[in-house]
Amino acid sequence: MPFITRFTDGLETGLPLGKILCVGRNYAEHAKELNNPVPTSPILFIKPSTSAVELEYPIERQFSHGDVHFETELALLIGKRMSQVSAEDAMSGVIGAGLALDLTLRDVQSALKEKGHPWERAKAFDGACPLSRFVPVEGDVDWEAVTFHLDINGQRQQSGQTSDMLFAIPALLEEMTRTFTLEPGDVILSGTPSGVGQLPRDAVLGLSLSLGLDVGTRTR
Repeated sequence: MPFITRFTDGLETGLPLGKILCVGRNYAEHAKELNNPVPTSPILFIKPSTSAVELEYPIERQFSHGDVHFETELALLIGKRMSQVSAEDAMSGVIGAGLALDLTLRDVQSALKEKGHPWERAKAFDGACPLSRFVPVEGDVDWEAVTFHLDINGQRQQSGQTSDMLFAIPALLEEMTRTFTLEPGDVILSGTPSGVGQLPRDAVLGLSLSLGLDVGTRTR
């Protein structure tokens, strides 16, 4: 079944899920923990809509691809068509905020990078993007003060603050729309903080977003 985007009250957004546009290494400490250079411009890649599954669903079949690593990210739902927008105008196109797990086959990714090949096999497989419902974005939001975190079996694993991003959200959207037209129903994953690692089996995951979202899932 196609993934259906919903708001936190359970109502459908009415927008078909489009492309999932992702940012790599948007937190300096995350780049360093993987021994990657800190980028001077955004690293962009795309996950297809078929990679999305509801975050509340147990994470199980994804392990059939091998060892899976987790990356917790702030997700933004786009509500209008945007191309060549300025940073000042970009946030008017965001109608929802949620959380996502950018699941990664790290060994596969490393092997592909060594060969100079694209990352899709490691990042875009079916189920690679567990995605939450979206908190409606209404009024002014201080996008420099948004926080989120991931707990695994009750232990804090990742903590993210948008103020620590290398490329702030408005600037990211401006940069993205220079190359990619964003359509209603597209989702932006804005990068992961440090603390990523191998996802354990038989674990309980709890995710929280300061804009008013708490969601849990588990692995099997």
